[in-house]
Amino acid sequence: MENKSLDKEIKQFVAFKVGDQEYGADIHKVSIIEKTLTTARVPTTPDYIKGVVNLRGEIVTVMSLRLKFGLPEIEEDDDTRTVIFKFNEALLGIIVDAVDEVISLKESDIESVTQITNDRSLDYILGIAKVEGRLITLLNIEKLITELLEK
Repeated sequence: MENKSLDKEIKQFVAFKVGDQEYGADIHKVSIIEKTLTTARVPTTPDYIKGVVNLRGEIVTVMSLRLKFGLPEIEEDDDTRTVIFKFNEALLGIIVDAVDEVISLKESDIESVTQITNDRSLDYILGIAKVEGRLITLLNIEKLITELLEK
């Protein structure tokens, strides 16, 4: 009985690709999705921080998810997008290879990663979703933003 009430709560996620992997993030944290933005590099920041942009009067830090996850950098193309997330008053842009779709998930569609490992570096992963035979890694955007603000 308890499981059925959990399954009634459907959450929506924006699904996107980085390399050959699919990721998802809570749609309520997405502010806007932009084509490629020209960033101003900030000295002494990690390589995965591409810089900052002025987006409608607000300064937004932009991060390459490829570099953050240890993947090689690739040339941006027509599919490349910058997803702008908002958490509290903080904005973070994340460069992804392509934005796929919006997916709706029930709690039962999501497996916890704590069953796989209890590695603290995986704090920014909410879980793994099974969608039509695909596996989508769901990201904890709040954790990524908080991690950046602390550095």
